[in-house]
Amino acid sequence: MTDKGILTTGIIGTVIAALCCFTPVLVILFGVVGLSAIVGYLDYVLLPALAFFVLLTLYALWRRQCHTQVS
Repeated sequence: MTDKGILTTGIIGTVIAALCCFTPVLVILFGVVGLSAIVGYLDYVLLPALAFFVLLTLYALWRRQCHTQVS
């Protein structure tokens, strides 16, 4: 994957995970669909996903910075 692709994936993943963590988007969606029993387990999935995508974004920015300095 290119640096731009990694950065794009990291930013989009971070935005989606943050949106689902800090707003009741998934809670309302799961309630409408009838899966409200799963809402209690969302933190076990969303917080590690948010951390992963933030680290992926930072890694992509670091790689981009290193390649810019070498060229």
